[in-house]
Amino acid sequence: MPDARPYSEACERNRDPIREVLREHFAGRRHALEIGSGTGQHAVHFATALPGLTWQTSDLEANLPGIRLWLEEAGLANLPPPLALDVFGRWPEARFDAVFTANTLHIMSWEGVRAVFAALPGIMADDGVLAVYGPFNYGGAFTSPSNAAFDASLKQRSPQSGIRDFEAVEALAQSIGLHLVEDRPMPAHNRTLVWRRTLGR
Repeated sequence: MPDARPYSEACERNRDPIREVLREHFAGRRHALEIGSGTGQHAVHFATALPGLTWQTSDLEANLPGIRLWLEEAGLANLPPPLALDVFGRWPEARFDAVFTANTLHIMSWEGVRAVFAALPGIMADDGVLAVYGPFNYGGAFTSPSNAAFDASLKQRSPQSGIRDFEAVEALAQSIGLHLVEDRPMPAHNRTLVWRRTLGR
């Protein structure tokens, strides 16, 4: 019988480098929210690597059945059922001391990116950590020809999407009291950006 679970080759390629970042920056964390869990592959991999961390998946309602298949197959105690989350809608009432998202900021509109950062103060603990994986531009320039081609393909599918400028995202983070603690180069011209929240913001 064929595997009904959704599958992303990109997730398989990038999961180990991301895991190493999370092992460092999410050490001692207890409750993580993943925004835009996609297939659910990342969640299973990271929850396995970080058994002391409850990993809460979330995504648009349409993507939840596929995520559930991955979670049910894994059977991990630290993987609760996924939450329906539209960044323009209602966010969880719980507080999380870790937040993660991968390959989402360039898919959603810039208004969606702004909505994410506007919602973070309401869900992050005072000492919360945010980790964001994906491609970014620096100084308004692409970091590789492949990223430029990728950006063009994104805009063909949706003119509102596209690789974001690091400086613009960093400004959003600073505006809600997040301070950049690492900008780590990753394979295939991606980055993992890690911010920590200032107490009381």
